[in-house]
Amino acid sequence: MAPTYTPHTAERSGDAAPAVDAFSTRPNEITMVPTRLGRLKVEMCGSGPPAVLWHSLFVDSTTWERVREPLSAVRRLILIDGPSHGGSPGPGRMFTLEECAGAAVDVLTHLGVDEPVDWIGNAWGGHVGLLFAAASPDRVRSLIAIGTPVQALSSAERPKITALVTLYRLTGPIRPLVTTVTNALLDRSSAAANPENARLVGDALRRAKRRGLYLAMRSVMLNRADSTDALTSLTIPTMFVKGADDPVWTVEQIQSSASLVPGVVCEVVPGGGHVAPLLDGASDLVELTTAFWAESMRKATQPAAV
Repeated sequence: MAPTYTPHTAERSGDAAPAVDAFSTRPNEITMVPTRLGRLKVEMCGSGPPAVLWHSLFVDSTTWERVREPLSAVRRLILIDGPSHGGSPGPGRMFTLEECAGAAVDVLTHLGVDEPVDWIGNAWGGHVGLLFAAASPDRVRSLIAIGTPVQALSSAERPKITALVTLYRLTGPIRPLVTTVTNALLDRSSAAANPENARLVGDALRRAKRRGLYLAMRSVMLNRADSTDALTSLTIPTMFVKGADDPVWTVEQIQSSASLVPGVVCEVVPGGGHVAPLLDGASDLVELTTAFWAESMRKATQPAAV
């Protein structure tokens, strides 16, 4: 049985949590936050309303480096290294996407963030955002899911992914495996044309603790259930972003998902894999994101029709 967890409150002088405006103007900082999935590394930067950024499987928060500076000009960014990735050691066991969504609640509770957040999730982070919004709609102002197919692995995909997970368990991040993952996340041609992008993804993969990432691969990838039901419960402004050449999240799949979410916005940016939109499509993604946030805020503050 998974251990129970009582959310940890921030260690501050006095009993009252800080006001949201105090949080939004705090200095940049990096901290380790205790959650139901172990201590998670959380970095905060920028100023303004809070926005949570959760990365893809295999990598960490360094994949946001091309978009963080312009986004931090309009939001207080909360960048979370998911369990067993980056600076987050992980729980040492299998876990679920629902627990990841709960861990995000733990992070916000610890930080004293009471107002709704804008959520940006890349692949894994998009799945966590969907479940977070479905379970805690009062804590989410808007949702952007980048490279996030909601379908579970197909019968054709499962044997290939199982082989990848098994190889990683046996060998760790050897060069051929790192190349395979990098080509999948960025697209082979993009990885070849932009070696700095390939290096960023490969370095993040090699940083992860071997057993922790193995458990995360099984938990988040092999055991991921279909998330379609979560889509039907979304009532917040939502945007789906697809890499133009991403073969895993097809136009048909994104259209099928979009049909279940009232008022959803669908956009395509440069990039061939799930992570490529953050790198190859960074400038387009920033422009789309800031415009989406502005429009969402405008609609939220409009007087109700009589």
